[in-house]
Amino acid sequence: MKRYINAMSVNDLLATPATSGDPAPWPVGWAVSSGLVDYPAALAAMETRAAAIASGTAGELVWLLEHPPLYTAGTSARAGDLVAPDRFPVFEAGRGGQYTYHGPGQRVAYLMLDLTRRGRDLRAFVASVERWIVEALGAFNVHGDVRPGRVGVWVDRTQSGGALREDKIAAIGLRVRRWVSFHGISLNVEPDLSHFGGIVPCGIAEPGLGVTSLVDLGLPVTMDEADAALKAAFVARFGPVKDEAAPL
Repeated sequence: MKRYINAMSVNDLLATPATSGDPAPWPVGWAVSSGLVDYPAALAAMETRAAAIASGTAGELVWLLEHPPLYTAGTSARAGDLVAPDRFPVFEAGRGGQYTYHGPGQRVAYLMLDLTRRGRDLRAFVASVERWIVEALGAFNVHGDVRPGRVGVWVDRTQSGGALREDKIAAIGLRVRRWVSFHGISLNVEPDLSHFGGIVPCGIAEPGLGVTSLVDLGLPVTMDEADAALKAAFVARFGPVKDEAAPL
C-alpha cells in the first residue's frame, strides 16, 4: 500500500485485511462545540488539524458538533440521489460514501486519528469505528449492528411474521490522508427525520430500509447523554481521552 492515500471510502478500507490491537495508551483530545457549526468552516478546521497531526505538530482529536440543515455529497454520490436539490445547501464533502443529511439533533463526530500510531490497519480501524457506535447504542439497550454491503449501523425493526424493516441510526463516512483519518460518523439522536426525504440516504432505496433515531425508537435521550455514551465507548475501544477546546 502506498504511503499517501488521497481518499478512501469505507468500502475501499474494508478491502484491506484486518488485524486486532489494544487501545492506544496516549490520550486523544475530546472536544464538543456548542451551537450549530457552519459546514465549510468545520471542514477547513478539520483538514487543518488532520494535516497538523500528520506533520507531528498536533495530537489526535475527536470533535463532536451539530450542523445546520444541509446535505453532503461523498465521493461516490450519484446525481439522481439528490431528490430535492433546493431544499438545503449541498456541499461536496470529499469523504467516502454518497449523500447524507446533517442537521440539528444529530451528533456528528469527526475523527482525526493517527493510523500510523495505531498500526496502519485500515479494515480494523473501520470495524472499530462501527463497534464503537454499536457499543455506545448498547448504553440505551439499543441493539445496533452492521450489514454486509450497507455502510453504517442499523436497527432491526422487523415485526414477528412481518416484512423486513431495518433502519439506519448512524452513518459512517471516512477519509484517510497520510495515514490520518478525518470526517467520521453521525448518530441520529433527535433530528427531523423528514429531512432525509430530500436525498436517497447513502444510496440505499430498497423497500423495508429507512432511517431512525434514538427518540424515534421511543428513547428520550438528550444530546449530553448520547455524548456520554459515545465517550465511554470510545475510551473502552480506542483508549483514554482528555478534554480540549473545540476548534470552532
